[in-house]
Amino acid sequence: MKIVVDGFGGDNAPGEIVKACVMAVREFPDLEIIITGKTDEIQKCLTENDYLGSKIKIVEAPDVISCEDENPAMQIRQKPNSSLVVAVNILKEDDDVKALVSAGSTGAVLSAGFLKVGRIRGVSRPALAPTLPSKDVSKGVVLLDCGANADCKPINLCHFALMGSIYYSKMFGVENPKVALLSNGTEDAKGKELTKEAFQMLKKLPINFVGNMEARELISGKYDVVVADGFAGNVALKATEGAALFVLDTLKENIMSSFKAKLGAMLMKNTFKSLKTRLDYKQYGGSLFLGCKKNILKAHGDSKAPAFLACIRQAINVAKHDINAEIEKTLATLEIEE
Repeated sequence: MKIVVDGFGGDNAPGEIVKACVMAVREFPDLEIIITGKTDEIQKCLTENDYLGSKIKIVEAPDVISCEDENPAMQIRQKPNSSLVVAVNILKEDDDVKALVSAGSTGAVLSAGFLKVGRIRGVSRPALAPTLPSKDVSKGVVLLDCGANADCKPINLCHFALMGSIYYSKMFGVENPKVALLSNGTEDAKGKELTKEAFQMLKKLPINFVGNMEARELISGKYDVVVADGFAGNVALKATEGAALFVLDTLKENIMSSFKAKLGAMLMKNTFKSLKTRLDYKQYGGSLFLGCKKNILKAHGDSKAPAFLACIRQAINVAKHDINAEIEKTLATLEIEE
């Protein structure tokens, strides 16, 4: 297995990114990683992590696309020697490279994937598909789209549903994952024109479509795949992440407020540790850009080494299941009327 990593994408690059890569090749003996970026800085980080092996290679890329740069598509063209563009070119041109992982600018990662790698045949638009925590501890819930396509057509939501169902089935071993449509109510007639039209189309697809759902049920464990346009999906995602952080911060604040609370927390240490792990969305990896010809995973911008390592694990798992081939095969057998 060979993957390429954008060594200078994210808030904690390159230190935490390189550290995660070292952890990954030690965990997976058959894994090879190509890191793109400034060679001297990456080599320094490898030395700091006591890595002298041959499983990690460096490809020089002197420029960086930051989250502050405007117009991501233009940055892709103007900075061909950036760590992200060099990584995407390697992904596109080298058949042995099965995935790319980056914690860089979401807009730049999506633009690079769309412009340089391209879509799977039959996919109207790729979608960002993160896995979120779920009340069902044995699995998570996949939400797509969560930001790649702010404005969508019903056909896009249908493709999201099909891709999400295949992805979830392969990754979690669920034969008929429950697919729901994010709306402002559970009734069939609820929603805006987009969701109303998509609802009727989704009912005709060969998936386990269970109808509309409300955002408060996103991590309830009742659904496996949740479909939304990129605007609504991103709002739902950020609201859920914010609620999880609020719960954890409030618990910590109250625990530190008195001696009795601290004593009680000591007795429930394992319970609180389990809760923190379950609510930490970073432990589930990153967001797969589902629908691209090759696997591109967007890690959280503030990822530290453990979170980036989780994203590398996810990339390996996605590549092993050859999900893109299954999506293309399924779409080739369907005719969805727009």
